[in-house]
Amino acid sequence: MSANVEQNQRPDYDAELQQIADYVLGYRIDSTEALDTARNCLMDTLGCGLLALRFPECTKHLGPLVEGTVVPHGARVPGTSFRLDPAKAAWDIGAIIRWLDYNDTWLAAEWGHPSDNLGGILAVADHLSQQRVARGKAPLTMREVLEAMIMAHEIQGVLALENSFNRVGLDHVVLVKVASTAVVAKLMGADREQLLSALSHAFVDGQSLRTYRHAPNAGSRKSWAAGDATSRAVRLADIALRGEMGIPGVLSAPQWGFYDVLFSKTNKDQALKPEDQRRFNVPQDYATYVMENILFKISFPAEFHSQTACEAAVRLHPEVRDRLDEIERIVITTHESAIRIISKEGHLANPADRDHCLQYMTAVPLAFGSLTAEHYEDAFHEAHPIIDELRGKMVIEEDPRYTREYLEADKRSIANAVQVFFSDGSKTDKVEVEYPVGHRRRRAEGIPLLEAKFQANLATRFPAGRCERIFGLCKDQAQLEATPVHEFMDLFVI
Repeated sequence: MSANVEQNQRPDYDAELQQIADYVLGYRIDSTEALDTARNCLMDTLGCGLLALRFPECTKHLGPLVEGTVVPHGARVPGTSFRLDPAKAAWDIGAIIRWLDYNDTWLAAEWGHPSDNLGGILAVADHLSQQRVARGKAPLTMREVLEAMIMAHEIQGVLALENSFNRVGLDHVVLVKVASTAVVAKLMGADREQLLSALSHAFVDGQSLRTYRHAPNAGSRKSWAAGDATSRAVRLADIALRGEMGIPGVLSAPQWGFYDVLFSKTNKDQALKPEDQRRFNVPQDYATYVMENILFKISFPAEFHSQTACEAAVRLHPEVRDRLDEIERIVITTHESAIRIISKEGHLANPADRDHCLQYMTAVPLAFGSLTAEHYEDAFHEAHPIIDELRGKMVIEEDPRYTREYLEADKRSIANAVQVFFSDGSKTDKVEVEYPVGHRRRRAEGIPLLEAKFQANLATRFPAGRCERIFGLCKDQAQLEATPVHEFMDLFVI
């Protein structure tokens, strides 16, 4: 037989895909902590979406692709009157969730925002629930939404633990696409073969580059990229349920698979060396770990690696606010990931550039005592040259302990410290914050603040009576879980 003839023997599905499929179809969620955290996550995520509706740069993207389109049993976009097909609704919900960079975060070898998956989950669940009732069947309940959230968080988060997509230039929304595909396919009734097919298509898709998250190309695509990913997941799940065949060796196929093409150090003119080949490392079984340990963004709409720096700056504000012109230098001590991802010098071109700049996100609360979404807008930046003056005086230093404990499973700290030095030789204390208020270690402190954040966000969109009704339902675990999805979504229609 000629050595140049390919052996066309179709493989079994890659083991990594089978592990995800078996988890989604077979795992029973009985963790009270995970369900309670998912309820809080639901509140926080929807609140972030409602707040984003105040920004025209976000709302210009929303609504049907063809104006006037009527979709029977269409999925609703919270805080609007839109009723859309599930794929476009997933796009819109995902975009408003992510627009202000204020929803939950997961930090590991890869990072991301697992609540981004709620776009696909809510859109599909709302549509299916309405459709079932119209056919005389039982609706989907919010318990099913919470379980889908837990599983999506787990898939995205566990795959992120020891697999760095950013180091090969891929954006973390690949994990949103994969996690959303798995859970929405299950909601739609996929069997194992259909679910595996959908997952294989999620990986064989072209994947987003991180270009739009980094200087000098940072821009607003990072605010809708996850919506695009969760929407694509809905489309891929639908394709699979229509009987489309899968690609079993999508990850492992030599030369053509995800690992060789996108995940390894490649030399296109030579065969891959063993030391350059990368495969996913899944260090633990899928369960409920990620939801139980999720990081909430409670205090600041800012990239999460900077949260503790912002908190330190707020603490220093009373001491420095009347001496800003006397500052000689500002030392920010941080961890390697923050330096690699959000440390920037030079001109910041737009709000998306500013909310991913460690120096900017520290300068604003130092000078003004707070950090809100409005502080990233062009008008605010242009009106306050002190921000760039302070940025110019900043020195960034890495603490190896911060870097090490960022990755340790029993810590997962996100530490930063800030110290200000004045021209007369005096200085502030070095203010260190190792765990942000949204960390699991600060849950008791954080949840009341998260609830207050949700109530404030509700009030930006709904009258007081509706706000009280929504908040009361979301506070009651048993009542929320029993509520039909479409009735829950009714509450968020304008």
